Amino acid sequence: MLSIKELVTEEQDPKVIEKVLPKVQEYCTSNEEVQYIAVQKKTIGINFSPDCIALTNKRIILIRPKSFGLSLDFQDFSWMNVADVHMKEGVFAATITIKTVSGQTDSMEDIPKAQARRLYRFAQEMEENKKEERRQRDLEDKRAQAGGGITINTPSAQPVAAVPVEGPMEKLTKLKSMLDMGILTQAEFDIKKADILSRM
Repeated sequence: MLSIKELVTEEQDPKVIEKVLPKVQEYCTSNEEVQYIAVQKKTIGINFSPDCIALTNKRIILIRPKSFGLSLDFQDFSWMNVADVHMKEGVFAATITIKTVSGQTDSMEDIPKAQARRLYRFAQEMEENKKEERRQRDLEDKRAQAGGGITINTPSAQPVAAVPVEGPMEKLTKLKSMLDMGILTQAEFDIKKADILSRM
């Protein structure tokens, strides 16, 4: 379980984390752990009760204080249902937009750039993992609908024409753009690049 000290690595307001973290932990299900919390920092005006985005190993949770911070409104999205997390950087901060597989969208503005980049990196890794899980689940559903004569996870049951998977060149191109945007460090880029090339 992460401590408040571990969650203020990108200059998050410790008082906000202190208030939000216990509430998020209460909200967590079994085997669900908070991985990161990004805290909004408005560039114009004073924000006594900033919005937050909490990342867990199961969900992304948008937290919006209500009634002058006396209560919190939670909007959560299971990683299995998240199709895309988009980051748009401005001069001082970034906007994070979440799009679900059903087309629902939600966004939060004024997330400090360092926090937004870390949040985006985590989201990209979760998206990649869940995309493969969704693909496997869809294949299993299609097999079940086809009459159930096929045993799942048997090599001969694998379809000949599988759903297109992102190739090494596409992955490298995506990684390069993330490096250029400052989302990945050169060291992170080199590690991921070496991993992809080793599988070719």
